[in-house]
Amino acid sequence: MDFSIKAFDTKNTMASAKTGCVAVAVFENKKLSQAAQALDGAGDITAALKSGDISGKAGSTLLLRGLAGVAAERVLLVGLGNGESIGEKAFTTGVQAAMKAFSTLGAADAIIALPLAEVKERDVNWSIRTVVLAGRDSIYRSDAQKSKKDPAPNGVRKIALAVPNNAGTKLALAQAIAVANGVQLTKDLGNLSANVCTPTYLAETAKKLGKDYMFNVEVLERKQLEALKMGSFLSVTNGSEQPPKFIVLKHMGGKPKDAPVVLVGKGITFDTGGISIKPGAGMDEMKFDMCGAASVLGTFRAIGEMGLKLNVIGIVAACENMPSGRATKPGDIVTSMNGLTIEVLNTDAEGRLILCDALTYAERFNPAAVIDVATLTGACIVALGHHHSGLFTRNDDAHNALAEEISAAGRATGDTLWRLPIGEEYNEQLKSNFADLANIGSPGGASCTAAAFLENFTRKYPWAHVDIAGTAWKSGAAKGATGRPVPMLTNFLINRT
Repeated sequence: MDFSIKAFDTKNTMASAKTGCVAVAVFENKKLSQAAQALDGAGDITAALKSGDISGKAGSTLLLRGLAGVAAERVLLVGLGNGESIGEKAFTTGVQAAMKAFSTLGAADAIIALPLAEVKERDVNWSIRTVVLAGRDSIYRSDAQKSKKDPAPNGVRKIALAVPNNAGTKLALAQAIAVANGVQLTKDLGNLSANVCTPTYLAETAKKLGKDYMFNVEVLERKQLEALKMGSFLSVTNGSEQPPKFIVLKHMGGKPKDAPVVLVGKGITFDTGGISIKPGAGMDEMKFDMCGAASVLGTFRAIGEMGLKLNVIGIVAACENMPSGRATKPGDIVTSMNGLTIEVLNTDAEGRLILCDALTYAERFNPAAVIDVATLTGACIVALGHHHSGLFTRNDDAHNALAEEISAAGRATGDTLWRLPIGEEYNEQLKSNFADLANIGSPGGASCTAAAFLENFTRKYPWAHVDIAGTAWKSGAAKGATGRPVPMLTNFLINRT
């Protein structure tokens, strides 16, 4: 789907715009948006609203054809709520409804003439990003591995946004398209079956990104990981036939001496649970256990396309967690890269075992901040459902500021997080009689003890952990990767430039 900007200076130019469809807003209080007024010369839109053909409720739509004095072939009326003010939710719902309607039209092009600059507490840049992401989501296909593809709808493929054509809106549109491309890559990787999307596949994807966007990409193999003494990471991959890959991407868009932001992604391309094997029901969804890694790669695609003027390092620790005669057993003790010994009480708590060595590796970059992203705990879903990602940081002034910075980036994109606690009380639950710490805690607060485990390996830099177990993918009829938290991560990085 292609997006562009089309400025309209007068009411007359809106009415004379030749396009397959133009979407305008109406409201529950029977009022019309300015663009709708410009197309209502014969009173057809007013009549449709007063007759009750459309309620104006957020997300309601009505398609009109052949309006007198209007060059557009069709006019799509889109409800945006009560009309007193346009809220974020009402606007997003309306945009999604418009995109759904566009997907069934025979028109090739359309204009979004909704009031993009009038959303309460949001600017036009936010509205542009919302339109682009909704549009791209409406046409996303997850049938890449089908021998017979689903029939492609005709639908609108070119959309012009009716906003002023200036440097600010052009930049906002370019950034929104880059984010949408990053989200799509993250979805594509998450949705691939695990026999295709292996650690090697992730490494090849990173190399392709490096070639396309001039990133420096290094892939460390098993012997190199052994030399680095990454005993915790390697303990997870012992049972698999697939070789582990430790992928490092470098986007050096800032000043040479500027400390980088480091993004760390959990890349378990399939998680059986290992010897602590999972129940069979729903295990197919464990192909999504690499969505943290996918989101790092998706974010790199976005910032590469933007040419973001910031130093960013990406680390992806990729492997499978499989049972075999070589697999790590419950009760085994392994030594992490930083020297701490870990008693593996449950091999299904493997994400923290690969992340702890990746977080230790991140020290060498003297980072300004490190954010790890992982489908880490089912307990986070119990706590937050599928609405917010979990956010964990240390509780001090610097980390409180980092947490607010990340949270603000989430709020700005609708890719929201909820901060949960960590502290010494949770480390107490990780005590082991035989090692420095255990990989799972005593019962209670499992997402907090998982984050507390990781915190032990992050004390040399500012750090935040994002648990996306509830937000990285959907189950049921809508099964598939969501692309989160690429919008939040990219916004966080943009705000740091």
